[in-house]
Amino acid sequence: MKLKIKYNRLTSGLYLVLMLLLPMFSLGDNKENVLFEKGNQLYAKAQYQQAAQTYQQILNDGYQSAVIYFNTGNAYYKLDDMASAILYYEKARKLAPNDKDININIQFANLKIADKIEPQPDFFVARWWHNFILVLPANILSIISDLLFLGGFLLLIAYLFAGSLILKKASFFTGIVAILFGIITIFMANRQINYFNSHHQAIIFSNSVIVKGSPDVNAKPLFVMHEGTKVDVNQKNGNWIEIELPNGNSGWITVDNVKDI
Repeated sequence: MKLKIKYNRLTSGLYLVLMLLLPMFSLGDNKENVLFEKGNQLYAKAQYQQAAQTYQQILNDGYQSAVIYFNTGNAYYKLDDMASAILYYEKARKLAPNDKDININIQFANLKIADKIEPQPDFFVARWWHNFILVLPANILSIISDLLFLGGFLLLIAYLFAGSLILKKASFFTGIVAILFGIITIFMANRQINYFNSHHQAIIFSNSVIVKGSPDVNAKPLFVMHEGTKVDVNQKNGNWIEIELPNGNSGWITVDNVKDI
């Protein structure tokens, strides 16, 4: 399986157009761009450990980018470190939920971990709702809403000064529609942020960990989890967290066994 490196872009055409139009989507200052290109060159030379470390330098400086997370995940995948690969792929997916390359690589990485867990089927309405609010990253939705509001208000201003009845009607109704769509995109971005904030997830980083029935070292063991598995974190109790698997099974492990997405 050949992994794709992303050169500061995602596959969505709309995302690419916005990146070309809006410089705020670039990595930032020259230092980060230089490191990003260096990481890509190291990856192309199969120097995957050095590539991962280079991408990590950018992330350590506080930059969050689906592109950098994705490339970091690819480097760890090549190093056969599936836990780290899945962690960074999942971080990328939080910023670009419907990116095809990210989702495909998560599937490939999950094939190489020990735990094969069948998720509970989603109710079709819930699945539709999640697909709706996750259609684009929240930051892109916010920018689209700003553009729609700006365009809508400009059209309403044009309505006030339009000379003909046809132009007045066209600018008025188009402006109203643009503002309504702006409200919808703001709502989608808000719901997406709330969705991710309410779904605290983590990746198991221990070779194996015994899941307990309660937050106590002497509690009854329930089952064993292995490195690379993604879990939901429901609550915390001291040094313990209650985890839940996609199939609905739940239990307690210590926090040092996971890394947060």
